[in-house]
Amino acid sequence: MAKRRKVGNLLALAVLSVVLSRPMHPYEMASVLRARGKDQDMKIKWGSLYTVVQNLEKHGLLEATESQRQGGRPERTLYRITDAGREELEDWVRELVAIPEREQPRFEAGLSVIGVLHPDEATQLLRDRLTRLEQQIATQRNALAEAGREVPRLFLVESEYDLAIREAEASWIRSLLDEFTTGSLPGLAEWRDWHETGRMPPEFEALAEKGSTND
Repeated sequence: MAKRRKVGNLLALAVLSVVLSRPMHPYEMASVLRARGKDQDMKIKWGSLYTVVQNLEKHGLLEATESQRQGGRPERTLYRITDAGREELEDWVRELVAIPEREQPRFEAGLSVIGVLHPDEATQLLRDRLTRLEQQIATQRNALAEAGREVPRLFLVESEYDLAIREAEASWIRSLLDEFTTGSLPGLAEWRDWHETGRMPPEFEALAEKGSTND
């Protein structure tokens, strides 16, 4: 089970990882994280960066080392990771890598209520999604191959994982579409009849009523 972190925002994980090499001020942290594409690996709200840094300092995971001023720019505080911060970072990474957690993607939410659409529309929408996915996969493969010429694989494994997930999704959608087009999906005929006649099949009604209570 995932631990409750003192600063649980994943941006905190990114910040701790980036200051592991040397002290930085928040503006530089953001620049380095963007350059490394961390906003592609996790949801990052850049507007909360300064708050996250302050919270990390508050809990002893970062500490201010000095302030710098360049020209007419505002003074900037440098932060370095503490021993406690390093321990937190390592423990957090161990947890994220070793412990699987259920995540709820938007696609899964849509699939859970896809029955509200006519089967023909659902089929076309899935085809549209598959087309976009295949385009993204092709672009991602090329980008990964290009990056692999200069970047050690160790620093690309998260991109490999994301590509593998997209490929698995595309494969699953192809399989589902095959069931739609061949008519082999159980309940497909009843689903179609419901949308074309307005009569909900008894088994669908039973599911709709499941969990309801009488007053």
